[in-house]
Amino acid sequence: MATAPVEKKVTAASAAAFLGSTGLLGVLAAVQDDARLVGFLPDGLSPFVLALVPAAATFVAGWKAKHTPRTGILR
Repeated sequence: MATAPVEKKVTAASAAAFLGSTGLLGVLAAVQDDARLVGFLPDGLSPFVLALVPAAATFVAGWKAKHTPRTGILR
């Protein structure tokens, strides 16, 4: 049984998800604590809007990364 290489898209999206869930969420938590930065949002909506930032980073990283070339037919 042959194993295919991990797609670059999967690697990029995984790295973005990791970075978004560690460092970026810490920054977003600090932003959320500063009411001036998210004051224009309704109180119940701001956590959901801030949660979209890591999701958007993951989506963009996966979308922008190139596909890994296939060297043969996988069966």
